[in-house]
Amino acid sequence: MSGKAVVSLTTGLEDTEKVTVALLVAVGAAESGRPTLMFLTKEAVRLATAGVATGVACTGCPPIPDLIARYTAAGGTFLVCPICVDAKGLREHPLIDGASLGGTVPMWEWIGDGATAFSY
Repeated sequence: MSGKAVVSLTTGLEDTEKVTVALLVAVGAAESGRPTLMFLTKEAVRLATAGVATGVACTGCPPIPDLIARYTAAGGTFLVCPICVDAKGLREHPLIDGASLGGTVPMWEWIGDGATAFSY
């Protein structure tokens, strides 16, 4: 089995191109068979809220919902910072499939002996 991959994303829909690039990296890892985790913090936590991750970043870019669907279909998961969720007042909003609340300790537990990391 290929090594693990972690993609940390702090940006939400205020920078759709950055979100698209992060998702493309995560999709590539997950679809190539790597166990893949996206750690969402700051504005990126909104992307894990049902109905939020919409749109297309640029001409020729794949739609964000399609990338998320591919990512989760390939077994990718989202770990969503609970401190950030609370700071944004999103605790009562449902999360998308494949997303769960968890902070840095669960992220490090998932990483275990190591992972390739990307940060956006």
